[in-house]
Amino acid sequence: MESQPGATISALEGYLPRIESVLREILRQGGFHLSAAVRKGKLAVEGMEPPEFVVDLSGPDVELLLQKHAALLDALEYVVLRAVRLDEGLFGRITFDCEDWRWLRAQELQLAARVAAERVLETGDPFALNPMNARERRIVHLALKSQPKVRTLSEGSGPERHVVIHPAPAVGHPGAPRS
Repeated sequence: MESQPGATISALEGYLPRIESVLREILRQGGFHLSAAVRKGKLAVEGMEPPEFVVDLSGPDVELLLQKHAALLDALEYVVLRAVRLDEGLFGRITFDCEDWRWLRAQELQLAARVAAERVLETGDPFALNPMNARERRIVHLALKSQPKVRTLSEGSGPERHVVIHPAPAVGHPGAPRS
């Protein structure tokens, strides 16, 4: 049974005070010079729904959050959402961000996917992108979803999981998509 959008927003709103409290305590205990503000999600990535809420972090330590493809930002998001016992099905509905990094990274990934797809079409050889997390792999898959001449597959496991872009089999050949 699917939940109604209004019910989802209402459920998420109930978590916001706990999210803010846990985050504030982690930032204080960690000695981070950061502040957080929760806002309604508005920046959408092509093909994906925007999150319902964005926890925006700002302050002198934002560079720490963005190092190594925002590994600390991702970790902070994960730890806080787990600590408040947010249902995993709702994880994508609340996201942590700073300096619009998530939107900028999505634009970068979409561009990389299109360039890699062009290379695959020119050479006929598969092209493996660097390892990335599930959120970023989804962006790549969605960026190329409407291109019938290529297909994308996630390969590998754990931190080595990555997207490989393949030329789509010609219609009528084994493995070709059915019409």
